[in-house]
Amino acid sequence: MDLSDALTQIADIRQQMARTLVFRGYRSATTAFSGLVAIAAAAFQAYAIPQPYRAVDDYLMLWLLAALVSVTAVVIEIILRCRRTDQPLQWELSLAAVDQFLPCLVAGALLTYVIVAFCGEQVWMLPGLWMILFSMGVFASRRLLPKPVVLIAMYYLLAGLMVLAMRRDAGLSPWTMGAVFGFGQFFAAGVLYWTLERSRE
Repeated sequence: MDLSDALTQIADIRQQMARTLVFRGYRSATTAFSGLVAIAAAAFQAYAIPQPYRAVDDYLMLWLLAALVSVTAVVIEIILRCRRTDQPLQWELSLAAVDQFLPCLVAGALLTYVIVAFCGEQVWMLPGLWMILFSMGVFASRRLLPKPVVLIAMYYLLAGLMVLAMRRDAGLSPWTMGAVFGFGQFFAAGVLYWTLERSRE
């Protein structure tokens, strides 16, 4: 075995070890902050975009901005934690977590573009579909996170299905997104605190 093969095997082993550890990069405070962002976005929509079906572009820009703020906060938290930690596998673990969640974000962006560009009359379905895709991201990340996160994934899945079942009645209503993601992220923050952070105090 030459040096190149040995280094490749060591890298593979480190990646496998990272996938068997619990990822502690998602923090309760950051997760709760994303819930507050969702509630604030819903309140702003109720005030500034009272008829979202007539201002779909404004609706999408608002919730895209809310998503970007939340994702940016999470990414900053992960980077800061990686720099502060003395655990050698933290970077690999963080990359594994991002790798598992990223596909749902990409799928959500592409799905949004296709529906808006080619199926405009179905735009009311987007909030429910976003919730289902977010649920899939949480399900995909479950092996790196505490076991109770499965409950969070199930919550978002059921919420998305209910929104789709209510059709246009829920659709682009501000509190469809605000209530579901607000409560869901506070729920997730509670799970992270009780399973990861409280035990370290």
